Amino acid sequence: MKKLIVLGLFLLVSQFSFGQDIKATIEDLEKKRFAAQVAKDADYMNKIFADDLVYVHSSGKTDNKDAYIASVLNGSSVYSKVDIEELIVRAYNKGQTAVVNGTVMITQPPVDGKPTLLHLRYLVVYVKDSKKGWQLNSWQSSKLAK
Repeated sequence: MKKLIVLGLFLLVSQFSFGQDIKATIEDLEKKRFAAQVAKDADYMNKIFADDLVYVHSSGKTDNKDAYIASVLNGSSVYSKVDIEELIVRAYNKGQTAVVNGTVMITQPPVDGKPTLLHLRYLVVYVKDSKKGWQLNSWQSSKLAK
């Protein structure tokens, strides 16, 4: 009986730490991704975004991977700064899928001398590819009320 209790506790603790590892990994990927979007780092965006990316802007406009990266590089989607306010990561599918719910404040270039701020709540889905590692498959955001 004691062996079963010890085994149960071990499995519970290992499952918790497994989830914590995924959480830390995804949080790090989110920070790097936002930094890449600000820096217009095409190499990193090509690496982190899945080939079947569906990127739904807060305006409702939808892009695929190539269109979204092009919009960042050509200035259609502009990010001067991204501040992460909230980041909740949940792991699914035996640690092969992660869903992120977050809140960010995006600073865009000034208009008429005033910075443009986008306060967004967003949902992201990552899937772990056996060859490419974690891939961002879906982004969808909505503007928060002022």
